[in-house]
Amino acid sequence: MSSFTNIDIDLLNTIAGIESVPGGAINIRKNGIPIIRQSSPNIAITSLEDKPGMKIDIEPGTKGESVHVPVILTADGFQDTVYNTFVVGEDADITIIAGCGINCGGNNDSSHNGIHEIVLHKRARMKYVEKHYGEGEGQGKRMLNPTTIIHIDEGASAELEMAQIKGVDDTIRVTEAHIKERGNLKIIERVMTHDDQKAESDIKIYIEGEQATAQIFSRSVAKDQSCQVFRASIIGRAECLGHVECDAIIMDKAQVHAIPELKAENADAVLTHEASIGKIAGDQLVKLMSLGLTEQEAIDTILDGFLK
Repeated sequence: MSSFTNIDIDLLNTIAGIESVPGGAINIRKNGIPIIRQSSPNIAITSLEDKPGMKIDIEPGTKGESVHVPVILTADGFQDTVYNTFVVGEDADITIIAGCGINCGGNNDSSHNGIHEIVLHKRARMKYVEKHYGEGEGQGKRMLNPTTIIHIDEGASAELEMAQIKGVDDTIRVTEAHIKERGNLKIIERVMTHDDQKAESDIKIYIEGEQATAQIFSRSVAKDQSCQVFRASIIGRAECLGHVECDAIIMDKAQVHAIPELKAENADAVLTHEASIGKIAGDQLVKLMSLGLTEQEAIDTILDGFLK
């Protein structure tokens, strides 16, 4: 990691848990350029020929391996767009660690637009972890706009864990999924907004195969004057199970819009949803403060527990 600054290392540690170069397949992108790239015997990382980005091919039957593909931005006013394709072979079981961190030191807006396509072949399993984070003393906005399109083949299973930690001024998160027979998808989203930040999530899941299942769980905290919009649609086109659950804590003068949508196009589709928006309960604060915490410490403890 000798080619990285302390700011780079702090960003990588926050979004991907990287303090030194991990073994196995890895691609670290900084200000639009791959700084570190290495494949492994079972995972090949190659550049796309027609646009900026990469393709990650995971061999069939690969078990217990991880691939790290974080992105960091530290240049003032840098606008980054990247296209990534992940292909997970049959019967593989893999973890993908992604994420983006922006350090804004100037007065110009910086943005990262990541367009990801993920293909899981038959009986493959994947956990995908993506964390977003912004920091810096500059006045420029930190903007992150990820788009994820995932195709889940027969008997395959995916878990997407997506978190916006803090410091992101504007984000539009778009996720689209197509699930075939006996496939399974679980999306866990955690979002924190503060100041005047805006965060929008737009999730559409098409359950197209018999006995397939999908779950969406969203937890968010909106502080100050921030605004959040959460849209989640499950479209059941076969005998299937689908569930959407969104819970939000609202504080100060923030706004939260939760819009779950269910659409059954088959009589055997079973689709459900739950949604709640509310403030921190007073008795929770009193209990924690009786144990010696200040009011702010009690609030932080409740919020940390809620987002976990």
